[in-house]
Amino acid sequence: MRIDLSGKTALVTASTAGIGLGIAQGLAKSGARVVLNGRSQASVDEAREALLKAVPGASLHGVVADLGDAAGAAQLIKAAPTVDILVNNVGIYGPKPFFDVTDEDWEAYFQTNVMSGVRLSRHYLRGMLAADWGRIVFISSESALNIPADMIHYGFSKTAQLAIARGLAKFAAGTGVTVNSVLPGPTLSDGFRSMLAETAEENGQSIEEAGAEFVQSERPSSILRRPATVDEVASMVVYVCSLQASATTGAALRVDGGVVDSIV
Repeated sequence: MRIDLSGKTALVTASTAGIGLGIAQGLAKSGARVVLNGRSQASVDEAREALLKAVPGASLHGVVADLGDAAGAAQLIKAAPTVDILVNNVGIYGPKPFFDVTDEDWEAYFQTNVMSGVRLSRHYLRGMLAADWGRIVFISSESALNIPADMIHYGFSKTAQLAIARGLAKFAAGTGVTVNSVLPGPTLSDGFRSMLAETAEENGQSIEEAGAEFVQSERPSSILRRPATVDEVASMVVYVCSLQASATTGAALRVDGGVVDSIV
């Protein structure tokens, strides 16, 4: 299968590092014009430089915008008014005991993880429906189904994304627009690698070995028995954005290594 997205413009939010950068690279390799997004000019410039090295000649446009509020979403929309593919990747996470999660914390998670995707989808879906083609992907998490007791606020926001994606897919029924969610599990992103670095050094392990040990200890239901790579997650997203995935919509597609113990 050769995925060709030439002539398509893709926006990937929070795409200056980690899974977002991997998705941007995968879409660029498939020929899409990619709109990069980050919260600082420096991070956007660094990501653009890295992608041009990985994909020489890639068509890239960077937009600085913090999607934690409506003003940031409006700023991004103004800079990139039309896209064919929207990947809602931006998100915040972090463990915190339930009794310590403040109203402000709940609001921050809701605004960044949920409302950012709502605001961008509300704008870009109109053009997709008019063109009778488009792709919207929400980057959720296995935590949407397997709510972590130490990150209830995060799990809630990821579950909300599944509901929105499913509803939008129904809203676009009978058109060439698909809306899906992708649910990564433990993934060797930049943040996860940083978390593992100290343990790996102390035990004389590679990051990959420390990651496998973490998964087997903290996610014992994993069938993969190791973290996924960023490229493995990105490959699923690129496929979902492809022309070949035209019959996949309203789906919650897991790239969790089997962490969620379900046959569906």
